[in-house]
Amino acid sequence: MSTSPMSMFTIISQQVTIYLGLFILIIGFFGGLLNIIIFLSLQTFRQNSCAFYLTAMSFANIIHLTINLLSHIIINGYEINLTAKSIIYCKIQFFLVELFLLTSLTCMCLATLDQFLATCSNPFWHRWNNIKLARYVLIGTILFWLLHGIPTIIYFDIIVSPSNMNQYVCLITNTIFQQYITYGFVFILMGLLPLIIMVLFGSLAYYNVRNLAYRTVPLVRRELDKQLTKMVLVQVIYNIFVLTPFVIVALIAFNLPTIDQISAVRVLAIDIHNFYFASPFYIYICVSKRFRQQFIHVFCNIHFNLYKKTNINNNQIQPKPPNTSINHISK
Repeated sequence: MSTSPMSMFTIISQQVTIYLGLFILIIGFFGGLLNIIIFLSLQTFRQNSCAFYLTAMSFANIIHLTINLLSHIIINGYEINLTAKSIIYCKIQFFLVELFLLTSLTCMCLATLDQFLATCSNPFWHRWNNIKLARYVLIGTILFWLLHGIPTIIYFDIIVSPSNMNQYVCLITNTIFQQYITYGFVFILMGLLPLIIMVLFGSLAYYNVRNLAYRTVPLVRRELDKQLTKMVLVQVIYNIFVLTPFVIVALIAFNLPTIDQISAVRVLAIDIHNFYFASPFYIYICVSKRFRQQFIHVFCNIHFNLYKKTNINNNQIQPKPPNTSINHISK
């Protein structure tokens, strides 16, 4: 029995989702973990507000990949729709996906903005670049997106599928909120707004860094600003290519009837979109020689030596304490 052309698109998209999705999940999880270890192990990064935002972004990326990509693989790869089996999971899953996706994008925008402020020659702008303010901004960001996600909990529900009366799905039940998700959330918050902010402040930071040589800036700070600006700017360029396809496909799919070809393209666009969350560490390793040196230093000189020292201490033979029992003293 031959497979129809329509179902062939579905089969291909399922296989791509399973194998590419698992690949993205694995490299994204370990890449994010390595980023966190490096940024938290070096005092240079711990005291820098841009690195603080990149660390927070790495945490958000790991959680988002674990929740969203794993669910995407199970639903679109293995056709096991867990969101249609539990009303709590239906609401919470989409709420958490939205929360950590927007937190990650916001942290990336804040990192580019922070590098612009850090490289400004004007003291007024430069004073806004500090780790204490960055902590407050991050807390405010998380609280804002938590409140923003409340309608998601309210309006997502398990209903009969519009395309299959014998199937239940987790969908938005309010038409106005559906319009907001499509044009406000997907088009503006996931696509247009963060890309504009990243490109604008990334370009301004690059312009400022080129003029650092003409300003009296400490050498260590100058090299750190150059390193972070290069890392952030290359990631911004990369983000344009991985974020844009999903936004375009989502808008097209919303205005067209659901067919196998459209569904397959949408699933592929989601897989490409997930590369945004998986690739920061590998971008930094490729574009920054200093980051590669810091990576080697952290794992070879800090953590490996610490492990060896702990191992030696554990394997040392402890001297036997003198016998101070009453019987011994009496002798």
